Amino acid sequence: MTPLERTVRTGKNLGLRAENIVGTALIGELLDPGKTLWVVSGWISDVKVIDNSQGAFDSILGDDPPNVCRLSHMLALVAATGTKVCVATRPNPHNTTFLDHISEAIRNENRLRIIRDPNMHEKTLCGNGWIMTGSMNFTKSGMGNNEESVTYRTGDPSVAQAHIDFRARWKETE
Repeated sequence: MTPLERTVRTGKNLGLRAENIVGTALIGELLDPGKTLWVVSGWISDVKVIDNSQGAFDSILGDDPPNVCRLSHMLALVAATGTKVCVATRPNPHNTTFLDHISEAIRNENRLRIIRDPNMHEKTLCGNGWIMTGSMNFTKSGMGNNEESVTYRTGDPSVAQAHIDFRARWKETE
C-alpha cells in the first residue's frame, strides 16, 4: 500500500468541519474492519459524524438507518463486525454522556473497553491501516467550531506503531 498523508485545518472561520472526515474514516473501518479501533481523546461527546438525511448511507448503516449517525452508533456498527473498540479518555464528567451511550450500544464486553486515564491528552482515531491524529477532541467544539489541525495517514508505519503503543500503554491484548 502506498502511504498517503493529508493534513487539513478545520474550524468555523475556515468553513471546514471534521464530522465528514471522521464519518468517512469510520465507514472505511466498517467496510474493512480490523482487530481493534482506538478512540483516544481527553474530551469526547456523542457528536454527529454522518448526515444520512438523504439516505446515501442506508445500505451501510444497517436495517434501520438513522438520518443522523452519531459517534456511538458508528462505533457500535464497527464493533458488530468483530472489531474491539477501545475508548481512552479522561475521567471527566463531560465524557459521561458519550460513555453511557457507547456502553449501551456495545454490550459485549469483548467488543468494548473504556479506559479512564487522568493524564491522557492525545487525540487520535486509529483503525485498520489508518490513523487520524491532531489537535481535535471528538467534541462538538473540536469537530466544528475550534480551529484544529487533523492529519490522516494510511499505509504508514505510524499506524502500526500507534497500535503497539496504545496496547502497551493501556495493557490491551489482542
